[in-house]
Amino acid sequence: MLIKNVSLLYGRELEYIQNAHVRITGKYIGPIGTKLSPHKDEQVLDCEGLLMMPGLINSHTHIGDSIAKDIGIDSDVEEKIHPVSGFKQKILKNSNKSHLASFIKNSCISMIRKGITTFIDFREGGIEGINLLKNTISDIPIRPIILGRIEYYQDSKSIKNNTSIPEARKLDLKNLLTNCDGLGISGPNEFSNSALRYFATTRKIRAIHSAETEESKKISQKICEKTETQRALLSKPNFLVHMTYASKKDLAIVSKNKINIVICPRANGSLAEGIPDVNLMLDTGCNVAIGTDNVMINSPDMFREMDYLWKVSMGIKKKRLMPKNILQMATTNASNLLGSKIGIIQNNKIADCIFIEKHSIDLEPMHNPHASIVQRASENTIKAVMYEGKLVHGKI
Repeated sequence: MLIKNVSLLYGRELEYIQNAHVRITGKYIGPIGTKLSPHKDEQVLDCEGLLMMPGLINSHTHIGDSIAKDIGIDSDVEEKIHPVSGFKQKILKNSNKSHLASFIKNSCISMIRKGITTFIDFREGGIEGINLLKNTISDIPIRPIILGRIEYYQDSKSIKNNTSIPEARKLDLKNLLTNCDGLGISGPNEFSNSALRYFATTRKIRAIHSAETEESKKISQKICEKTETQRALLSKPNFLVHMTYASKKDLAIVSKNKINIVICPRANGSLAEGIPDVNLMLDTGCNVAIGTDNVMINSPDMFREMDYLWKVSMGIKKKRLMPKNILQMATTNASNLLGSKIGIIQNNKIADCIFIEKHSIDLEPMHNPHASIVQRASENTIKAVMYEGKLVHGKI
């Protein structure tokens, strides 16, 4: 397939070029240039007036709670989403599986329509929860990265005594990891140092919540006299989620060890728990990606996430933040979490792309493409979505 006359956000820096020709070879992006000619009988798409950009990557979701949208809107964070005592857990355990599946599917369809081609999900419910997600979306053209967990947590006494994970639970974890892409750890305040170090021995993706709330920060200091991030790093994660209350020292350690961060600003805001200091993260050299977090408290919409993050960060810090940096968090920065094959338009990368209507009433005239996408683009400005080289939503 040859795509011609398209405006393009190209490469890891999302450089803007016009009148580009792009060849799609199977599910991969082929050569990019301005003088490519069609092969014999090759399908040609004239994309004059369209902007082609990488498919968005939603780097942190809890999609299982799609059934519980806006329940307990006035409850605090511990009441809502604590991994042991939160009412979210009760809803998930007591809901009919077919009802859970129906709303999970709706959320995935919603993401595709909003240009999200990959999402990374912290999947509760053990192997059963993993299989529920897999089976529910097997016919939907979206890429789930499933990070499972065993339903095992330690209390403060076990943490202080540095209690190891029981052998039976280690076997559960081994079986779990044969069925998913990695491990989504609830947080360091639910595990001893010994347990966190055991998680570090697993060979798939590892991710962990850290420094999400001021209260969780205090709990870590009280139990272990260490910051959450210091303890989270014992699990040797590929990425840390939230980091809303991470100190500059914590961020320096994270950057030095080349560990990625996924922030969820709208979720933090909706829980009245503050806003991550993205300026400090970038100044410290951290690679930052974005997620929308629990569907229970937040819509899975990366356009709204980017717009919110850009403006609230500048409003609080009174410091300019480039919209290109924000867009990179939803695409090329997130690509780093997943092996750099997606989230980027470049030769030999997977062809997950969005086609934006440049002449949309909300976007025209588009003087700064990065700013236009971050603060003005929406589901309504998407002409089509491509997943692994095939148009799966909309048409050109």
